Amino acid sequence: MVLEMKVPSPGESIKEVEIATWLVKTGDYVEKDQALAEVDSDKATLELPAEASGIITLKAEEGDTVAVGAIVCLIDTSAAKPSGEVKSEAPKEVVKKEAAPVVVPTPAPVASAPVASFATGTPSPAAKKILDEKGIKPADVVGTGVKGRVTKEDAVNANHSMGTPTGGSRGSERVKLSMLRRKVAERLVSAKNETAMLTTFNEVNMTPVNLIRNEYKDAFKAKHGGLGLGYMSFFTKAVTRALQLYPDVNSMIDGDYKIAYDFCDISVAVSGPKGLMVPVVRNAETLSFRGIEAEIKRLAIRARDGQITVDDMTGGTFTISNGGVFGSMLSTPIINPPQSGILGMHNIIERPIAVNGKVEIHPMMYVALSYDHRIIDGRESVGFLVAVKEALENPVELLLDNNPKKALEL
Repeated sequence: MVLEMKVPSPGESIKEVEIATWLVKTGDYVEKDQALAEVDSDKATLELPAEASGIITLKAEEGDTVAVGAIVCLIDTSAAKPSGEVKSEAPKEVVKKEAAPVVVPTPAPVASAPVASFATGTPSPAAKKILDEKGIKPADVVGTGVKGRVTKEDAVNANHSMGTPTGGSRGSERVKLSMLRRKVAERLVSAKNETAMLTTFNEVNMTPVNLIRNEYKDAFKAKHGGLGLGYMSFFTKAVTRALQLYPDVNSMIDGDYKIAYDFCDISVAVSGPKGLMVPVVRNAETLSFRGIEAEIKRLAIRARDGQITVDDMTGGTFTISNGGVFGSMLSTPIINPPQSGILGMHNIIERPIAVNGKVEIHPMMYVALSYDHRIIDGRESVGFLVAVKEALENPVELLLDNNPKKALEL
C-alpha cells in the first residue's frame, strides 16, 4: 500500500508552506513519527512527521512552496525494512602499471629585463613639479621617456593608486530567504510604513533588582527545581503593572475601532536557530515570579529546539525585547503589529549618577518604548515608561508586596 503524505494545516490563516529542508531522501526507509522535513510557514518552522513506516519517495524539492493539503511524498508501507547488513565486496585484482616515461620540459627563454640607467624613474623638471603638487613619488610612476625618464605627460596622467585585489577572497553567495524570514521582513516594513511609530527613552537604576536577586536567587533556584531568578520576570511584572495603569498601551487599532484588552499577553522576543521568535506568555498579569520564569524558559527551549508552534506565537498584546543579552546599549525597537507598543531592554553598565546630591556608581540600563502614536498619546507613553522605571527601582513595594519571600514562593 502506498500512503500519500499531505501537508497538514499549521494554523487557520496559513494556506501554503515552504519545504525548508528534507531530512530524508528518496529510497530511505522511514519509521512512523520520524521527522521527514522542516517546513516553513510565515509564522513558524515546523517538522513534518511520517504517518507510517516504509520506503519514501519525495514529490517536492527543497525551496518549493506547496499548498496546505498538497502531496509532498509517498510512503510504500508494504516495503520490508532493510536488514542493515552490509555485504563485503570481493577484493579487486590489482593491476600493475608500468611507470610512464618522465618528460622533462624545455625551459622557455626568459626575456631580458630592460637595462636601468641614471635616467630610469627620474622626472623632468616639469614632471617633478606636477608630481610634487599631486603628492606622488616619482618612483611610483613608470617613465615612458628615453631610458625610462618620467615625462611631463607621465606626470599629468599619474594618479594615486586606489588599491587592487591581491589574492583575497571576493566570492558571494545568493541564498533565498526562508518563508518565515520573508514574512518577518514584510511585517517590519509594514510596521514602519503603516504606523505612526515614535520611541521614548528612560534609564533604570538596577541596584534594587540586583540586591533582591543576589539575596534570593540561590534559594529560588533550590526551591523551584533549578529555575533561575532572572531579569525577565521583574520586567514582565513591571510591564503588566504599567499596562494596567495605562490601558491604551495594551490596546490596538482595528480599522476605525480601538480594541482594549483586560488581560496582558506578553510576547517575549527570543532567538532561535531560524531567527527571532516571539512566543507569548498568556495572562502574565496573573503569574507569579516562578510562573513567569518557568513559562519563559519553556518557550525559549521550544524555540531553540525548533519546536515552537504557530499557537505559541499567536496573539500577544505587548512585546518585550531584550537586546542587552547581545550587548546593545540603546536601540529603537520596531512595533510587533498589530500591537501598539514594545519595550526594549538593553545592557547594564555601571555609570556615575547623582544620588541625593552625591555622585555614585550604579548599574544602569537604558529602556526604550516604541509606540503607535495613532492610539497612544505622549502622556500615556511617557507615563507608562516611568511606571516601569518606578517599579524596577522600588521592586519590594511595587512588585513584591513588601514580602519578597512570599512573592518568590520561598
